Amino acid sequence: MASQSTDGGTQRRPRRIDPDRRDRIIDACLEVIAAEGVAGASHRKIAKAADVPLGSMTYHFSGMDELLHEAFTRFATTSSAQMELRMAQATDFQSAKSAVVEHVLNDIFGGASDLVLTHELYTLAARNPSFRQITSAWMARSRAALEQHFDADTARILDALIEGLTIHRALDTEERDPAEVIRAIDLITAQSDLSM
Repeated sequence: MASQSTDGGTQRRPRRIDPDRRDRIIDACLEVIAAEGVAGASHRKIAKAADVPLGSMTYHFSGMDELLHEAFTRFATTSSAQMELRMAQATDFQSAKSAVVEHVLNDIFGGASDLVLTHELYTLAARNPSFRQITSAWMARSRAALEQHFDADTARILDALIEGLTIHRALDTEERDPAEVIRAIDLITAQSDLSM
């Protein structure tokens, strides 16, 4: 937008330097989805949450599909990195089991928005094959992290348990006993001590 200069001419208002704008839009997209779901997300709502002009949406992204891909890829990558870090810090079979418990209770169950985002991504991937690349990569990274300490079959079952627990946590109407998570992981890993 032009403004009047002191000599009577017009001068352009300097552009706001905002190198993090694209990242902010992606983060805002996740916030809006966590609050209103994919169906409730729009360019206008995301632009408002990111505190950017509406035109920034089409400048940085070809459309909502590209933005959703970027946002859910960031979400899945962040979640995978949390598990990879926990499993990398485990030094033996017992600490590996504890790391899985901590991942479930703190990383997954720690925030309601992550549970909502997980299920929004699953629903999108179930309907749209292009989003399955994100969920497939996420599951592959999770299993690879688990396979540092458990055999491949156990890692796959543990990964399925974790996914199932997120569904129960998101839909349960009552608080569940964290001891249930520990018991389930103990049962699944009972025959999988790779150090034996």
